[in-house]
Amino acid sequence: MEQARLVRVSKRLSRHLRHDPAAIGLALQPGGWVEVGLLLAALARHGLPLTRDELAEVVAHNDKQRFAFSEDGTRIRANQGHSVPVDLRLPLAQPPEILYHGTVAKVLPAIREAGLLPMNRHDVHLSADRETAIRVGSRRGRPVVLVVPAGEMARAGHEFRVSANGVWLTSHVPPGYLRGAGMDPR
Repeated sequence: MEQARLVRVSKRLSRHLRHDPAAIGLALQPGGWVEVGLLLAALARHGLPLTRDELAEVVAHNDKQRFAFSEDGTRIRANQGHSVPVDLRLPLAQPPEILYHGTVAKVLPAIREAGLLPMNRHDVHLSADRETAIRVGSRRGRPVVLVVPAGEMARAGHEFRVSANGVWLTSHVPPGYLRGAGMDPR
């Protein structure tokens, strides 16, 4: 599949598996899953005919590994980033001592005030490496990387989960846990 089509299909999958499944007549099952056959039929009805092999190619080649098939290959879901109600049923996980969050300078005043909030998503997204945080922040301008002492947060009772593609999820990072970019350490 050509790169432009891969990107176009990935964006449609993100829209319908993360944000608006009802727009094409889908409902997310527990865990955020959708039957592959139902998804393919719904996409075709809405102007994006796609074969099972093409869908598998998009899942395999998505640069952020946003999607996953169930173990038996009959269902698909977005790994994280949902704005619609969904329980991905991810188990609690012990995070590494340090995680990172990529953002841009213009939002730092709000972050200094309230910390990292999920905004229109279910969770705050954190990465295990600085390079990923730089890429994430770069989507909106010159990146700023915040350092999160996740191990310290976990010991204080904050819960973490990790998605299938390695994105660390937590409900909130209070300002006192943010380091870098002029954040005041506790």
